[in-house]
Amino acid sequence: MAEAKREIVRPLSPHLQVYRMKASMATSVLIRITGVGLMSGFILFVWWLLAAAISPEYFAFVNGIVTSWFGYLIFIGSLAAIWYHYLGGLRHLYWDTGKGLDLETVDKLSWGMVIGTPVLTVLTILAIWGI
Repeated sequence: MAEAKREIVRPLSPHLQVYRMKASMATSVLIRITGVGLMSGFILFVWWLLAAAISPEYFAFVNGIVTSWFGYLIFIGSLAAIWYHYLGGLRHLYWDTGKGLDLETVDKLSWGMVIGTPVLTVLTILAIWGI
């Protein structure tokens, strides 16, 4: 008994090409990307601490890397990611109260994250380096 193969037609789920990219969608993706970026700063920091515990010579080597332009670039990127995650967390805390869930407010809060991150990053750098 051979059964006829039936083709089942199912609706396809919409994908990113169907939707117009909104600020809330972009900030959601950036939260995940900056989360990965935070790990690079954390790994560099832990490496620096371990080097301090291993030997003065090894610490001098690692400290040279951490205080190079590359280390500062990772530091600034991690600082921006920390502020971005902080602002995203505040946004979610606000949403947890049941407020700000209309599309207009969601969009404003997303833009607040995008604008607030570089502003807070620059202010923090100025405060740290005393400029």
